[in-house]
Amino acid sequence: MTDDEATAAAVADDAVISLLIVDDHPVVRDGLRGMFESAPGFRVLGEAAGGTEAVERAAALDPDVVLMDLRMPGGSGVAAIRELTRRGARARVLVLTTYDTDSDTLPAIEAGATGYLLKDAPRDDLFTAVRAAAQGRTVLSPAVASRLVSAVRAPKTPGAEPLSAREREVLALVARGTSNKEIARELFISEATVKTHLTHLYAKLGVNDRAAAVATAYDRGILG
Repeated sequence: MTDDEATAAAVADDAVISLLIVDDHPVVRDGLRGMFESAPGFRVLGEAAGGTEAVERAAALDPDVVLMDLRMPGGSGVAAIRELTRRGARARVLVLTTYDTDSDTLPAIEAGATGYLLKDAPRDDLFTAVRAAAQGRTVLSPAVASRLVSAVRAPKTPGAEPLSAREREVLALVARGTSNKEIARELFISEATVKTHLTHLYAKLGVNDRAAAVATAYDRGILG
């Protein structure tokens, strides 16, 4: 190989975007792997089936971009994003999910996600989004962008203190019937911390139990 050929090869290799695919459905992971491996400029380094595994795999593989689902039995995507951000991971996180409710989008963006796409996005849009995420540019599907704008512009209830991103995460899991122990595992926190978050969000919502918290949250539009 000549010097020019070696230089061209090095440049081409640098241009390849490495990926970690995180989704609890094997069929989805296989589909995404096949899609990216068949396209030039991408290399799939590995896969993970949950948030906890995603954090471990990202640390071991150091991908450029993590394609992250949100709702997974093996640890939530938002908790994984927050943990990757806390660790100062180099990887950019692009959320790829079927959920676009406020209880999903806002916590994911606040946790540190670079972009947020829905799984019905066209193939070329997904490729473009991954390239943009690798460059640190924010990418949002039109539906998600609209929701974020609406959330920012929405009138606030007088005297109502907004829930923090973590409190919204806990509330969303409560709404799904998740126990305190399961919430602690998904969010990488202790059960005592879960109880503290519950106490705070109960106070902010003006309720005394889980059922009332969920009902009030839906009534106020906190849960989509």
